[in-house]
Amino acid sequence: MSGSNLIHPSAVIHPSAQLGDDVRVGPFSVIEEHVSIDVGTVVGPHVVINGHTSIGKNNHFYQFCSVGEANQDKKYKGEPTRTIIGDNNIIRESCTIHRGTVDDGYETKIGNGNLLMAYTHIAHDCVLGNNITIANSSNLAGHVVVGDWAILGGFSGIHQFCHIGEHAFVGIRSTVTQDIAPFVLYADSAPRAVNAEGLRRRGFSGKEIGDIRKAYRVVYRSGLLLEQVMSQLEELAKDSEHVSSMVKFINESKRGLARGSMV
Repeated sequence: MSGSNLIHPSAVIHPSAQLGDDVRVGPFSVIEEHVSIDVGTVVGPHVVINGHTSIGKNNHFYQFCSVGEANQDKKYKGEPTRTIIGDNNIIRESCTIHRGTVDDGYETKIGNGNLLMAYTHIAHDCVLGNNITIANSSNLAGHVVVGDWAILGGFSGIHQFCHIGEHAFVGIRSTVTQDIAPFVLYADSAPRAVNAEGLRRRGFSGKEIGDIRKAYRVVYRSGLLLEQVMSQLEELAKDSEHVSSMVKFINESKRGLARGSMV
């Protein structure tokens, strides 16, 4: 361990753990054998990091987080599966992030620049992209995939194997049991609109948002069967990379697209 680390004397750190320069570890935290933490990361008090866990640069783990713990899948038999966390993430109080399983690539993976608010649970084999915000007390079951810039409102519950597309917005207390397409605002268990305000804040042009709205109307307002929807979307996708992303997402959906009631 580098002498530049700022480690509280009450912290328990395995001699084989790898800590980069300027890593800070607060009182009563535990970092176990197969953990590596890159430069500038802050581990607050009473945090437990275990398993085969790799953490990038400049993350901040607040008090009582549990990272890399054995997952809650009954089929898990202690295999050396992994938890991979990128750079510049903020993990707030009492978040739980569980390691992967042998059934799905061995990894739970979190990208860069994400904010996980207090009491968030990230189950085994979840894959989170970049710049995602997950509000307090939301729960992701196993194998969930969340795209870049998505926002999940507080107390959301995401069923296992669901995918949430990039720039989607999931409203407070939502239950998600099917895939949510990119750019969609989903609330009260149904898609409600395009996440236009979020897109504007991220620099989408009026034309780009207009193209996405046209696609939204085809998918959610036309009353067409999905096969007919896809034919129209593919035409719109010729002039819009964002509609093309929607087409790709829907084609790859395994749990089926959440279309809900037409509103």
